[in-house]
Amino acid sequence: MTLDIYLSIFTLMFLSLGVSVLALKFRIPYTVLLVIAGSLLVPLSKIKIFSFITSFQLTPELLFFVFLPILIFESAYNINVRNIKENKIAISMLAIVGLLVSTFFIGYVGYWSFQWLGFDIPLLVTLLFGAIISATDPVAVLALFKEFGAPHRLTLIFEGESLFNDGTAFAIFLVLLEVISHGYHGNPTLLHGLFTFSSMIIGGTLFGLFMGFLFSKLIEWVKGHENLEITLTLLVAHFTFLLAEVISANLVINGYAIHLSSIIATLVSSMVLGNYGRFKMSNGVEEYMEKFWSYFAFVANSLVFILMGLLFTSLTISLNIALLPILMIILVVVIARAVSIYVSIGIANQFKSEASIPWNWQHLMAWGSLRGSLAVIMVLLIPDNISLPNWHYDFSIKEFIVAITIGCIYFSLLIKATTIGRVIQWLKIDALLPYEQLSYYKSKALIYMDIANRTQELFDNHHISEAQYRKFTDYYRRLHKKICKQCSELNIDSSHVVENMLRIYTLSIQKKKLKQLFRQDEISESIYKKNLNILETQTERVEQDHKKIKSLNLYLANWGGILNNIFRKLFFLPLQKNDHQELYLYYQTQHILISSVLKELYQMKKSHLSEIFDNPKAIQSVIDIYQKLKAVTDKQMQQEIEFNEELLDYLNEQVAINLLQTVQNKTLKELHDKEIITTKLRVLLDKELNHW
Repeated sequence: MTLDIYLSIFTLMFLSLGVSVLALKFRIPYTVLLVIAGSLLVPLSKIKIFSFITSFQLTPELLFFVFLPILIFESAYNINVRNIKENKIAISMLAIVGLLVSTFFIGYVGYWSFQWLGFDIPLLVTLLFGAIISATDPVAVLALFKEFGAPHRLTLIFEGESLFNDGTAFAIFLVLLEVISHGYHGNPTLLHGLFTFSSMIIGGTLFGLFMGFLFSKLIEWVKGHENLEITLTLLVAHFTFLLAEVISANLVINGYAIHLSSIIATLVSSMVLGNYGRFKMSNGVEEYMEKFWSYFAFVANSLVFILMGLLFTSLTISLNIALLPILMIILVVVIARAVSIYVSIGIANQFKSEASIPWNWQHLMAWGSLRGSLAVIMVLLIPDNISLPNWHYDFSIKEFIVAITIGCIYFSLLIKATTIGRVIQWLKIDALLPYEQLSYYKSKALIYMDIANRTQELFDNHHISEAQYRKFTDYYRRLHKKICKQCSELNIDSSHVVENMLRIYTLSIQKKKLKQLFRQDEISESIYKKNLNILETQTERVEQDHKKIKSLNLYLANWGGILNNIFRKLFFLPLQKNDHQELYLYYQTQHILISSVLKELYQMKKSHLSEIFDNPKAIQSVIDIYQKLKAVTDKQMQQEIEFNEELLDYLNEQVAINLLQTVQNKTLKELHDKEIITTKLRVLLDKELNHW
């Protein structure tokens, strides 16, 4: 039996690889094909030689304690807290107000709909189903959003909603499950439910913050020992999740059981690690982390969705009985999603601190909500023996909820997921911005020109004949001429758009240079994060064609320090001082970044990128911007030096020591990689040079 289970797992993983290839080839959402493949495995398993396929089954414990923390961590680790903060009202409205509206709409309207069909389904059952099905799954949707070019902000809002409403939905689910198990007793039950829900949300958030900062600090302490760093990142998701469950099962204060949401705790701790702890990691570990957890999430999603198909085909309730309720509840769920979106976004749009969300975005969010792994996990966590006094059917409450849940999941995957692309195009959400239109034509022109130039090299090296050389060269030069003509016919301000494109490019240069400085230990973590925050904000503003902020550096420095000190007070850490040393290093870093950009701009005419940045006025305008920034930065650096001349000598010495140490280690690694020295010699030299 154990051998059959292992064989089943590896067979399912092998099948998921095949499904992934087919999904890429036919441009069908990966999760959709997985569910279909899972359904087809059931008749295949009836053949004796393939009977082992169904040996591996989804269990509540496996889904809840193994797969769920993986899926939460992978999504939360890569989300930017700054983007969440900038869209906090919209995300909060969707994740809390929208989810509550959806849950109760499905509960009450579903109850009346079933009564109209002749099914006497209790209200608590429909409310429980409402909590289960209201949690959205971002896996397939976000991939489609990226493929069809949905705006960056829309993608962030949808991902933020999907992450945070998981915890809210699960908290409501547990409260309703407890009410069904112990009965409804009026106001005391309502107050107890409200207390439990609040303690789960608030307690889970605080516990997640604590665990996130704790593990970030542990990673900082073991930095340089890659195996220990990786082990700690593996532990943070599952350890936070399990410990939150243990606390919830045992913590009682003044006779009240205190529950923490393990989902929210894991979500918050993962976000802290992704936005704070990742800067504590070694360079290799940080790069490895994203690939490692991306693979983990791929395996978890593959197994969950492919086994979801097996789950539907193994329902014990007759399809003749369940079909009509499934069709009715699908309609109710679709309407509920639309109502929850328009209500919550309508409220969010009343706040002027965030940009208004347009109607076409709301329409897409209403249609683009898919259901997946969390809904399956919650429905399987319902006890098999749960019942109510007025339940008189041959099938159990759990069997009924499983049937309508899987039906809704199938509808969202087979119908909604496969039509999202057309909906995006119909709503014109994928329309290119002016700088994207110009970039589209200019990038194609650059590609055609590079290919034409490459054919000359092929001919010179005798890889192609003269006739082939003329054929290829003429073909790509014609394409280049055609695309240049189309570009010139665009009715846009070329100078302004090229300037914006160039500014985005120069900001990218600075971000790469900044990361290089940080990884070589030439700047501190605080300097790195402060500059990175500024560069990312500037990039977003240029992309949206917003006006320049004159005092952006000062604005972010002040607010970044305030927020950082709030967190430090919360966890009893020493406050950071914005002293002259910090300011000088900050200006020095900006000086290095600006100098690297000016160097690139001065060489622009000699670069092949001149095909794209071909507007002298735009190039000069950007050069003027950076020359002014350099003058201001140099002046500020000089003021700090004049205030404390000894500071400059000390800081320069520290920078030189770090830089020379980096050169030493880099040279040692290069000698070893080229097999000039053996591993034994590398270890020996490493010990001597680093004074172990």
